[in-house]
Amino acid sequence: MAVNLKGRSFLTLMDFTPEEIRYMLDLAHDLKAKKRAGIEGNALKGKNVVLLFEKTSTRTRCAFEVACLDEGGHVTFLDSNSSQFGKKESVEDSAKVFGRFYDGIEYRGYDQSLVEDLAKYSGIPVWNGLTDIDHPTQILADLLTIEEHIAKPLNKVKVVFCGDVRNNMSYAWMYGCAKMGMHYVAYGPQTLLDEIDKDILAKVNEVAAQTGAKIELCSKPECLKGADVLYTDVWASMGEEAQIPEKVKMLTPYKVTKEMVDATGNDDVIFLHCLPSFHDFETKMAKTQMEEGYDIREVTDEVFRSKYSKVFDEAENRMHTIKAVMVATIGRQN
Repeated sequence: MAVNLKGRSFLTLMDFTPEEIRYMLDLAHDLKAKKRAGIEGNALKGKNVVLLFEKTSTRTRCAFEVACLDEGGHVTFLDSNSSQFGKKESVEDSAKVFGRFYDGIEYRGYDQSLVEDLAKYSGIPVWNGLTDIDHPTQILADLLTIEEHIAKPLNKVKVVFCGDVRNNMSYAWMYGCAKMGMHYVAYGPQTLLDEIDKDILAKVNEVAAQTGAKIELCSKPECLKGADVLYTDVWASMGEEAQIPEKVKMLTPYKVTKEMVDATGNDDVIFLHCLPSFHDFETKMAKTQMEEGYDIREVTDEVFRSKYSKVFDEAENRMHTIKAVMVATIGRQN
């Protein structure tokens, strides 16, 4: 049965069947090969998209802009200082205006309900570039990277997420693994495992029962055995400096180290990270915190720069999977 995603929004992987996710991944593989071959695309010729950023980003903005331009589309970028969105104009009113001007909307910010409202009122496809509980374009990029570097089908892959297991990346991984029949392990301190959203856990386990996925919560290092992917995220973002002493104390045992890599027993294991990462002391925040006695690195430089690390392939793949999402939902029919 042919897959048709024309006109669909991309708010969470939970909205898509495994076959539809497979279609987007296959399309991303094809579009990546086309770009590598120097073949100019035109699937988005005559299309206009607007990027709404309430949270800053490097990869997400660059990926959406380059992906759209590669396929002949046009981009408008709006951050929180360059529009009246949500300030002097309601989300509903702004969405209706955007729907008259554009063919698609990307949103990166906070509440999942906001990106859902954009889709509800705009009448055009909306793409989730990150919210407090999800990051679906990142997971597509991660899955693409896994397929490039691991000689197993996705439903045979074990992913261990290390550290703050209640954040948006951990939840996004739960959604992706549940849908694709994968083995997901949230590996972190028991206090944080206990705080994982129970409604989200119930939903992913319901999906997992249908796809054969396994969603596991674990605080012990034994769960590292057999991992194909080690994944982590920063412990504290900008603006969360007050939480750093507590988080460093709580999460340091779950820092990704060479010893953790060895504990997988898998020499083909790969390390992934959504970036940016604190892996050395070459950033202002890491350096300042270290001067105050806090090592905020969630992964050691030894692992980040090792043969196991595929983080820059993964970063590039954000562009290819985002391009696939846009082409699938608003692209021209050839």
